Amino acid sequence: MCTDQPYWYSALRKYSPPLNFATFCHISGFKHKDIKLYFFVKNQQQVGHNHEVERHLLDISNFFNKSKTEKLGMQNYSAPFFNFLLKLPLSLALDSICVQETGPICIIDMLVLVQDSTHWLQIEPLTSTVQGVTMFRHRTPKGSYECTVSGLRWLCERDVILKYHFRNWEPYSQLLKDMQYTQGGPLLDITMELGELEEVHLPHFVCLGTNPSLRNEMKILHVEEHGVSLEEVHEVTRFHVKILHPKFSAISVIWKSLSRKKDVHCDVVLYMAVKKSTVISRLYLLLRNSSQKEAVQEREKNQVSKGFSEFVLSSPNGSLKLNSWFAFKNPRSTSINPEKIQLLPADTTPSCCQMIMGNTGVDIEMELIGDDERTVWKSVLSKDVYSNDSHPTSLTLSGIPAEEFLKKYRAILIQGVKNTMPIADDLSSKSMIGDEEYSRITAETTEQERMRELLNAVLPKGPEVMGACLKALSEHEHHLVKYLSESST
Repeated sequence: MCTDQPYWYSALRKYSPPLNFATFCHISGFKHKDIKLYFFVKNQQQVGHNHEVERHLLDISNFFNKSKTEKLGMQNYSAPFFNFLLKLPLSLALDSICVQETGPICIIDMLVLVQDSTHWLQIEPLTSTVQGVTMFRHRTPKGSYECTVSGLRWLCERDVILKYHFRNWEPYSQLLKDMQYTQGGPLLDITMELGELEEVHLPHFVCLGTNPSLRNEMKILHVEEHGVSLEEVHEVTRFHVKILHPKFSAISVIWKSLSRKKDVHCDVVLYMAVKKSTVISRLYLLLRNSSQKEAVQEREKNQVSKGFSEFVLSSPNGSLKLNSWFAFKNPRSTSINPEKIQLLPADTTPSCCQMIMGNTGVDIEMELIGDDERTVWKSVLSKDVYSNDSHPTSLTLSGIPAEEFLKKYRAILIQGVKNTMPIADDLSSKSMIGDEEYSRITAETTEQERMRELLNAVLPKGPEVMGACLKALSEHEHHLVKYLSESST
């Protein structure tokens, strides 16, 4: 049974390996769902060089004083089996991240956990296309928000409307090189249509580690009509750089490019199509909070329309070195080409590995291995997630794909659907439409306008969401969908 010990880290320092989750919970007093902290344990003794990560979600209560910073001084705690990687949740900001492992002993110099009173409400933007450029728009009342597309955060004291789009870094690549800087995040062209922001938090992918000097190497780049200017950062956290009372232009985080192999945070994205006898997939290694994801989505757009689905997989266990190579492994694959993937800079479209395996209905096991033979990433994609039987992208009616069906009968669906809200509820429960889109649907007073808003939210999102929408339509408007399906044969 957990006991409350406000200075649990003093007890923790006395323990030697193996320190399991139950013991840690006992000495820490973690027992209620007040603050959520992701705690990663790496046990070298159990897994050898594979370095598998055992993840534990710890629920913390009555531990942090809201007005203070808790410093966990564990420099002398010799633990040959673990290091901390703390994933930023809504209620915690982590000041020093990514403690590095040195030899067989993981030394934690100092972790500083800061109580973050700001609750970032995640919202999806409204999207539109202007001259081939995807525009994102948010309208928010007083509060603190995070865009689910870009990771951009903002705090406002009154109603605001902001819009932004991703800018191409290529015109400024040589300028950055001359300045001895490199990209640290996406280049966002932000415009305020209404109101002003108290704060904006620009996303970045730089791993700060335990080196405070890295913060001094980061600057804010403003791209203006007649040139560029640099601004000092106000505060740096794990994934964001804070600016007070911002004035907008095209804006981004940049950092000193003194080394080609700096530590960065990454994401792994898989595009997959399940055929009759084979599974074809392409794996991308992306810089987190960069414009690379948009570049990949643009590259894969045509393939998505042909049945490929996007899967955002778990992130690597820690930071990776920029420009490094990693071998992609899958024990059940019949072909992987190329066999290695490189983590490329932000101004480069990411490379990918294509994998082919038999459609044998098994979980897909994948890992990335560095040049030192250490596994830096491992993930399993369940057959229940990607199989045709469960994945909505395969849904067709009378041989018509979901996208074609919804577009072909859009006008009829707007006039004929009488149960829009149950369909919206289904999609919202699966996080396929955001809170802002859901609110726009509920705000309408007629079924026709609700259905119009629903289709406006669904149609730009690709086969997976459109397949789920068609499935919900079939359940809640069975007779209408059946009639349209039969009339198309």
